[in-house]
Amino acid sequence: MKHRISYTGKFTGRLTGGVVCLVAAWGMSGCGQKAELAAHVDPLAASPVSDSGKVVLPANSPKLQQIRVDAAGMQNFAVDEVVAPAKIELNPNRVSKLMLPVAGRIVSALVHIGDSVTAGQPLLIIESSDADSALASDIQAEATYAQAASVYAKAKADYERLADLLAQDAVAKKDVLAAEAGVAQAKASVDQADGMRRQTKARLDLLGLKAGQPRQRVEVKAPIAGKILEMSTVAGEFRNDTSTPVLTIADLSSVWVGSDVPENQIRFIKLGERLQVELTAYPEETFQATVTRIGDSVDPTTRTIKVYAELKNDRGKLKPEMFGRTRHVSQTKHLVVVPAGAIVEGAGQSYVYRETSPGTFEQTPVVVAGREKDSVGILSGLEPGARIVVDGAMLLKAI
Repeated sequence: MKHRISYTGKFTGRLTGGVVCLVAAWGMSGCGQKAELAAHVDPLAASPVSDSGKVVLPANSPKLQQIRVDAAGMQNFAVDEVVAPAKIELNPNRVSKLMLPVAGRIVSALVHIGDSVTAGQPLLIIESSDADSALASDIQAEATYAQAASVYAKAKADYERLADLLAQDAVAKKDVLAAEAGVAQAKASVDQADGMRRQTKARLDLLGLKAGQPRQRVEVKAPIAGKILEMSTVAGEFRNDTSTPVLTIADLSSVWVGSDVPENQIRFIKLGERLQVELTAYPEETFQATVTRIGDSVDPTTRTIKVYAELKNDRGKLKPEMFGRTRHVSQTKHLVVVPAGAIVEGAGQSYVYRETSPGTFEQTPVVVAGREKDSVGILSGLEPGARIVVDGAMLLKAI
């Protein structure tokens, strides 16, 4: 027997559950089994409910297992805090750029880049004609002084002899006056020769030479203790330029940290105050520095002002060009504090998810004071002890 199904009227695109089962019964078997299987699926378990900033997660939701809730605490928190990018730099008060005292050939280089040196330690040995000239000038100055001293002694003796004769009316007074003038002139020559002699001696001392010993070599010594950072000469090289540095020595026991402070925060920084320094190289350590200089102008591009602070570096851990940041705290307040992971940003607003009941979370706007390591201070919007999502807040935001 053949069956025919006829349908009159418009097709609306929807069939009642009974018609569906009837049609399926004619076309296939097992519709009852599928309906029975679908009856065991909990639609809330797969689809959390989100309405007006409130999120509801069923007890068997997998997302609920990934969310951690804790109570907001209270502690002293820094406000009016200045945080600025920073870099370790050489202390300009402890850097020496060494130039050659004379032109000449570098006979020997006694140090290399990276060597530690002490004040007065020989660094270079130079063979120079200027050294010979300085020695010859010293000999000539000594001879000139001796001659002038001899002339002065004779003039003085002549004057004394004539003065005695004048007392006996044996000579004219004009002869005595002429002798007296001769003494004064001879004394001036002695003083001039002595000045030249002292000058040549000082030149020898500057070059580290000893009088009366020709063909000496000049030793270039370290003016300060520190490390050799730069060196632009080698043994055998002839250097005629005495105005260009050949060595740079820096005392790294003290370094500077330079930071770029925004101009709207520079009012919080004062000379002599303490700064906390955090470096990328040592993320677990905080160093203390003292503000030694504040820039006199604003950078027109970045609108920042340079601030320099001095750090002790006795152990040599701080290297020039290391990057980090400085922190300056002007004031602290007792504030509500939450973990940094609890804060969610969106539409220019910071907020947290407060747990109002098990599985129910409400989006709560807050005003943030700042951040210290892994904690964030809350100025308003959250009371102490409120239970908030501290881990997994981004899962709720995505719903």
